[in-house]
Amino acid sequence: MKELKGELIAEFVGSFILIFLGAGCVAALVLNGAQYTMWDIGMIWGVAVSLALYLTAAISGAHINPAVTLALAVYRGFSWAKVLPYILVQTIGTFTAAALVYGLYYNGFLHYETTNEVIRGSAQSLTLASLFSTYPAFYLNHFQAACVEIVITALLVAAIFSFIDERNSFAPTKALFPLAVGIVIAVIGGAFGVLTGFAMNPARDFGPRLFTALVGWGPVAFDGIKGYFWVPLIAPMIGAVIGGGLYDYLISKYLPSKGSALQEKEDTQEEIAASSET
Repeated sequence: MKELKGELIAEFVGSFILIFLGAGCVAALVLNGAQYTMWDIGMIWGVAVSLALYLTAAISGAHINPAVTLALAVYRGFSWAKVLPYILVQTIGTFTAAALVYGLYYNGFLHYETTNEVIRGSAQSLTLASLFSTYPAFYLNHFQAACVEIVITALLVAAIFSFIDERNSFAPTKALFPLAVGIVIAVIGGAFGVLTGFAMNPARDFGPRLFTALVGWGPVAFDGIKGYFWVPLIAPMIGAVIGGGLYDYLISKYLPSKGSALQEKEDTQEEIAASSET
């Protein structure tokens, strides 16, 4: 019980950091006119993930994402008894972070609404709601947006599986694992963030969305853009299962045995050392 308590606290903290920094940078963009490109935003989200992993991975594995938790349960023996508790605290962590970001930028929200004559809870107020949750590009329907989320989440999970595969001689060390995951997220965000906001994480979207619904946005937080909220809830879960399965089917089964992988890694290190000496 004590071990699980620590893991849940770690998942809460990691998920909190993700939204606190990620939504914080979007708030700076929308409310203060910060000069961020899509790549800048992707990098900030990526660094937020890296920081969350560095702080909490040694305790809980730092899933900070229900889709990752599900994939690890399906393919890597993560306890099914922990799946729902992990998802719950991940969502609570993102909800809490959204509340703090809102509190810190509270005057900014009021100024934006007054200056732009935006009534909170109206369709026009979705611009502010998007500081916390994701919405699709205007030219995508829900099915197309779901396909985007499925594909990019599958790529994320496949990358994570490759990073933790002990038979992969090119996997990053434990010390570099958080940085590697953050880079993957930054690249995905830079490439496809304009399409769906690169949710890839149901808790990252639902927790903040629930918060916005409770502080004035009401039903529009969920019903805006024809009930889009289900896409970042369901599509990443599907993508995670697909990504994990594809990694195991296309990559993992062709990797050398653990002993061979270790020997290959040692040989590679010796080759690098020899070349540096010459």
